[in-house]
Amino acid sequence: MSTFRLNNDRLLEVSLQNEKVMARAGAMVAYDGTIKFEKAILGGEGLFGALKRKVTNESLDVMTTSGTGTVYFANAAREVAVIPLQGEKVFVESSSLLAYDVTLQTNTVFAGLRGAASGQGLFTTTIEGTGNLAVFSHGNLIMLDVTPGQPLFVDPDAFVGYKGDIQQAFIFDVNWKTMIGHTSGESYQLKFTGTGVVYIQPSELK
Repeated sequence: MSTFRLNNDRLLEVSLQNEKVMARAGAMVAYDGTIKFEKAILGGEGLFGALKRKVTNESLDVMTTSGTGTVYFANAAREVAVIPLQGEKVFVESSSLLAYDVTLQTNTVFAGLRGAASGQGLFTTTIEGTGNLAVFSHGNLIMLDVTPGQPLFVDPDAFVGYKGDIQQAFIFDVNWKTMIGHTSGESYQLKFTGTGVVYIQPSELK
């Protein structure tokens, strides 16, 4: 399995020994050794996932990076975090994906009202298995625990992903102040219940 490490908080360093990783197309900023880059035709999500995104005019352009050497990935100077998975599944916004091991399986699932209202798209990505996943965010990625009886509420624009036995719901804050225009600006939130971790960014930018 390839080695993921942070060169600094905005630069991902991946060491390959005749191995492959998937990465966001155009995210390579430098490399050494014998490395090959190829466009992943189906975006790493299979035919069904690619078709679902095409129908809604959404895209997840990824490339296969293979060979022996060290590759450096970044995206618009955003902060990068590595999430190791041990037989787990993580739900992550496609707009936050930077790179992941080919040992991980990806799929596309419907994001529902959350994606439509936040402008992140109608679908989100699941990544499952054992390996490393790298995501980027505006500001350092924050991990918040969700425990039974203690729901967590998140601004959809700050949401990056989650893992664990978690259920999510879309909550509208519609009251008389909202109706007449005197609102806090937080008119809807994501509600997470169960047991697990929610990843957010300290920003409402996307």
